[in-house]
Amino acid sequence: MVAYVIIPGIDGSDDRHWQSRWEQAWGDTAVRIAPGSWSRPELRDWVAAVQAAYEVAVARDGRVALVAHSLGCWAAAEWLARARPGRVPAFLVAPPDPRGPAFPGAAAPTFQELTARPLPGPALVVASDDDPYGGTAASAALAAGWGARRHSVGAHGHLNSASGLGDWALGRELLDTLLGP
Repeated sequence: MVAYVIIPGIDGSDDRHWQSRWEQAWGDTAVRIAPGSWSRPELRDWVAAVQAAYEVAVARDGRVALVAHSLGCWAAAEWLARARPGRVPAFLVAPPDPRGPAFPGAAAPTFQELTARPLPGPALVVASDDDPYGGTAASAALAAGWGARRHSVGAHGHLNSASGLGDWALGRELLDTLLGP
């Protein structure tokens, strides 16, 4: 069994978002981060929120996976770099390019200077070819920096509620390939 740490982007994930649907389906095996700075993200707060959620998840099951979207990918990567928890799989969907023109201004003060550096465990970057926050080249560069595999899902925007993914069966299949048996 696996416990999942859900790490949404700015303002969390609404009930139509695939993360929220997965969290509901996973029940007690899922723990969502709860930073105090959802709308004006502070990196330190988000990393602490990942740590707190990880502690709850690891107490439920010794095996934990991170399931991150958008800015949450950066919080996950930074937590992994700081905490060094071992081989915690990271499923990183639609990471925004911190140097790109569409990077959220609210997150710029503490997130914008981050760089992708190798993660301590297996990771998969899932990207859309027409993501307004980071295109194909940006997601490929982030995956390379993190030492992650990269998978393109075609043109689906930011892979959020507006993308209309619903329960996103393909995403679950990709997550399963990351987790293995």
